[in-house]
Amino acid sequence: MTIDNAALEARREEIRERYVLPHRPSSSARGLHHIALVSSDVERTVKFYQELLEFPLTEIFENRDYEGSSHFFFDIGNGNLLAFFDFPGLDLGPYLEVFGGLHHVAISVDPATWERLRGKLEAAGVPHQIESGASIYFKDPDGARLELLADHLGEMYGARVL
Repeated sequence: MTIDNAALEARREEIRERYVLPHRPSSSARGLHHIALVSSDVERTVKFYQELLEFPLTEIFENRDYEGSSHFFFDIGNGNLLAFFDFPGLDLGPYLEVFGGLHHVAISVDPATWERLRGKLEAAGVPHQIESGASIYFKDPDGARLELLADHLGEMYGARVL
C-alpha cells in the first residue's frame, strides 16, 4: 500500500485551519478524573506503580460492577488518577494493543524525576525506549503501554498543544 504523505499533511492542515480556533472557548470538562486499566495481580500492580514509578496508591475498594473485583487508584499529579480493576475468576488473557483500543497513557513528570525514574526502570530491568530525549516508553506488568514525558502539561516536544 502506498501512502500519499503530502495528501495526509494537506488534510491535517485543512482540519487544523477549520477546527483549531484562534480564540478557543473554555472546555466543558474540569479535567481527567481517571483512566481505568486492568490488573491481573493487584499487589504486583501496586508495587510497580507505587514503588517503581512513585505514584501513591490513594484508595482501594470493591468494584461495584463485578463482585470480588477491586477498583484502586494512583495519584498521578494535578488532581488526576490512574485507576485499575482486577477481575478474579475471569481469564482475560494478556493485554493487547489493538487498533481502536488504548495505545498508551502519557504522564508528565519534571526532567529531574524523568531521569530518576529512567534509572529506576533500568535498574529494575524494565525494557524501555527513549524517544526525542523527553519520552520513555515501556509496558506495565500487564502489558499496558506507558509514556513518561519530561514536557510540561500542555506541551509536546516543545510545541504548545493546549
